[in-house]
Amino acid sequence: MDFHLNHAPEGLTKRARYFVLAHGIKVDVPRVSRLREQWLALGIPTAEIDRVTAYQELWGGLVLPPAPHYDGGPKYLDTDVPEGSPTEAWWFEAGPQRTAVPYSFTIGPGGEFGIHGDRWTPLHQTVEGWVESLALAHHASMWAKQITRVTGDDFDALALDTLEPVKEVRGLADTWWRGSDSMVAVYAGEAECLSAPQCRTALLYSGLSEWGLYGGVKDGSSRKGL
Repeated sequence: MDFHLNHAPEGLTKRARYFVLAHGIKVDVPRVSRLREQWLALGIPTAEIDRVTAYQELWGGLVLPPAPHYDGGPKYLDTDVPEGSPTEAWWFEAGPQRTAVPYSFTIGPGGEFGIHGDRWTPLHQTVEGWVESLALAHHASMWAKQITRVTGDDFDALALDTLEPVKEVRGLADTWWRGSDSMVAVYAGEAECLSAPQCRTALLYSGLSEWGLYGGVKDGSSRKGL
């Protein structure tokens, strides 16, 4: 059964909270508690089980519109048995793939949201950062006069040093940049994960007004409420 949301997780900007409430739904997903004893028997540390439990309680079942890259991102947020070891750290699934991609969506040892294929590649420092990036992509696509996709050799010509980083996306491999009337979304995760530099992609949103650039959210502004 699908449920419309009446609240959004804390720690999001006003823009992202509105995005989640307006465009997100919740679906039923299994509770982690039913598997705790089974996972302990497999040697998974209690702290890791608690981490998965907290993720599932906060994010489990959340369905959001597709991302503009990674073939849409997770179909919905959900988790599974942690994988790793005490020496290599632990990861767990962030949600099933929406389409057939050669990697899984994973939460890393420090809570990073990333992809795991040939190697582990964190995209954002937190799940909130991923959600912020989805909200920003939706907002920018509505207000930009033009959207340009840049790949391959043209990617190297991007003059990002003239722009300011968009802090709320908590970018690692993937970042957002803001200019005077434009924004740039950089998607480098697949290139790092698959050792495929040709996969580097950027979306340039141009012709943005101040509302298009910020959507009522300034860097450093309050993240509480709408």
